[in-house]
Amino acid sequence: MTQTEPTTTYKIIPRSRLRIRTPELLLSSLAVIITIAGYSLTSLVDNRFLPKQLPSLLLLMIILIVVAHIAVWILAPRADATLLPLAVFLNGIGFVMISRLNRDEAQAQALWTAVGIFAFVITLLVIRKTTSLHRYRYTFAFLGLIAIILPAIPGVGSEINGARLWIQVGSFSFQPGEAAKVFLTIFIASYLTDTRDLLASSRRSMGKLFIPDIKFFGPLLVAWGASILVMVRQKDLGSSLLFFAVFAAMLYIATNRASYLVTGLAFFAGAAAIAYQLFDHVRVRVETWVDPWASPQDEGFQLLQSLFSFGTGGVKGTGLGLGTPNQIPNSSTDFIFSAIGEELGFIGAVAVIIALLLFVASGYRIATRAQRPFAQLFAAGLTTIIGVQAFVILGGVTRVIPLTGVTLPFVSYGGSSLVANYVIVALLLRISDETQRDNLSTGTILASSDAKEKKRFAQK
Repeated sequence: MTQTEPTTTYKIIPRSRLRIRTPELLLSSLAVIITIAGYSLTSLVDNRFLPKQLPSLLLLMIILIVVAHIAVWILAPRADATLLPLAVFLNGIGFVMISRLNRDEAQAQALWTAVGIFAFVITLLVIRKTTSLHRYRYTFAFLGLIAIILPAIPGVGSEINGARLWIQVGSFSFQPGEAAKVFLTIFIASYLTDTRDLLASSRRSMGKLFIPDIKFFGPLLVAWGASILVMVRQKDLGSSLLFFAVFAAMLYIATNRASYLVTGLAFFAGAAAIAYQLFDHVRVRVETWVDPWASPQDEGFQLLQSLFSFGTGGVKGTGLGLGTPNQIPNSSTDFIFSAIGEELGFIGAVAVIIALLLFVASGYRIATRAQRPFAQLFAAGLTTIIGVQAFVILGGVTRVIPLTGVTLPFVSYGGSSLVANYVIVALLLRISDETQRDNLSTGTILASSDAKEKKRFAQK
């Protein structure tokens, strides 16, 4: 008597019978209501009457959310339903705090939000299959390195707040490094997809230490090393740490070898020690982190004001518009979480952290459910970008780690970062939709046994 393998059957749902993604629409609407309520409260505190632009702002937000929702419904109907509402919520909280701190920046942020939603829709419209990205890995590697190098070229880049990250065109400025994060993640995911087995098994011995064969590891090392060197030259420690963390995390996920992670941490510790000795701006950041009271009116001023803001906010916060977070320099960018901690208190700060954790958890869930190797690594890399970036800036403003100049995803003021983050959301939704379509198209998938069948299915 032969035993049959257990199977899992997926019912194929006709396109016309798909629901209109009601949970996503309801959650996004709730995020809009929270944003409008917060904006109204800050206006009442400042002027004691509702702003005249409130109806137009409400109309704009409704249009943007409806457009984004319809785009997902039509172009990625089976995608995860939580990512877009979480992004809208974080974006809305950031907009409320920016409008509280600087009305001009709030208007610019509203415009950048519209641009971000437009980029979100275009990404879903253009990229119908992530395999199309897999085929052009070296093109994306080239574009990523160019995007990083451009600000360092004399006459092209401009220095703002001590970092040379910007390209100025008239009164308009943007950070090409934000696009580089996505480009280089595509390259790393694509390269590791083809070499993961070789990196996991092929190795050379150096005494008791085993290292991967350089012919497989070399291209990744060159691309990563070049980006790190340029970032150090541009005095952008946050992006350097971000690229390194994403590279190490994706390499560990691809090979499942902890030795890569340990070796990477050792290399990073060595590079950090060398940077501390060679670069003054690195030394200042570390010394300020260790003892901000050594220069309370100079280098330590921002960090101390940030800590005072958290202390002033307490558990419930001072209330929207009732605190003084604008005493912190760059409070709408690097220190916007401190402003949230002061006026919304511990409760508001935890709400933002939970939203970020839910976003990261949803991203990794998409990665673990993806059946195509490239989709798995790509989703994991994109999610790591958001997670590491959030940890770096949250740790910096709370004095857990030395402060580095990166933005809090979706929350901080900054057009380039906001647009890039919405593109990341669109790419994650595309991977999620692809995974569901793959499952549905097979009808029946073996649940337990045939590794060859699973591999053949993943490569379809």
